[in-house]
Amino acid sequence: MSSDNNSADEGRVVSFRSGRPLAQPPAEPPVEDLARYQGKESPEDYRDRMITNVAAFVFLVVLVGGGLWLADTMAAIRKTEDCAASGRRNCVPIDFNSQR
Repeated sequence: MSSDNNSADEGRVVSFRSGRPLAQPPAEPPVEDLARYQGKESPEDYRDRMITNVAAFVFLVVLVGGGLWLADTMAAIRKTEDCAASGRRNCVPIDFNSQR
């Protein structure tokens, strides 16, 4: 290739256009009036919402606690199995009463 041909190819821009027209914004807003959704809260709504929030919080605490317990149990079992698989003896700890 000659240098003249190479410089002409560098400036070429190819535009890719789909056959679809560009999206136009809607002529009217999708919701006419939001005032009916912006009303004052009644005390009953607030109380119900707080009860729901407390119930959700308790559920999440139980869920996280259960996950931590499960992870700890799995780690202890894995440690015991690794000990036994390596051929060692006395892998399981023995609980004893120190007051006797």
